[in-house]
Amino acid sequence: MANKESSEAAKKIAKAEKEKASKKPNKNKKNVFKVIARFFKDLKGEVKKITWPGAKEVLKGTLVTLACIAVIGVVVCLVDLGLTSAIDATREAAYNRTTETSAEITTAKPVVPATTTTTTAATSSTAASSAAE
Repeated sequence: MANKESSEAAKKIAKAEKEKASKKPNKNKKNVFKVIARFFKDLKGEVKKITWPGAKEVLKGTLVTLACIAVIGVVVCLVDLGLTSAIDATREAAYNRTTETSAEITTAKPVVPATTTTTTAATSSTAASSAAE
């Protein structure tokens, strides 16, 4: 009986080892040509699944696309015009401010320091005395 039990245990161990060996990943390299052939076979199957739209569906989709493009174009145009007018108004305001400042400077009476006036008077008197001689 002991002999029978040991042989059954040996069979179980051998069976477990076989299962472990079968669970290991196959490290065999696949043939490149078989992989390419499989790819094209799958591709052919996927192409058969494609359903092409009818003429009415294509026309409907085209019209929706054109309408969306037109609406977006109008919105972009309006935004562009608004920004352009805002920039022009800003430029005009800056120009007017600069012009007003320049006008104030040119119309204001010049402030001449006292030393310059004295020098000018002294020069005038020197020129007059030179002319008298």
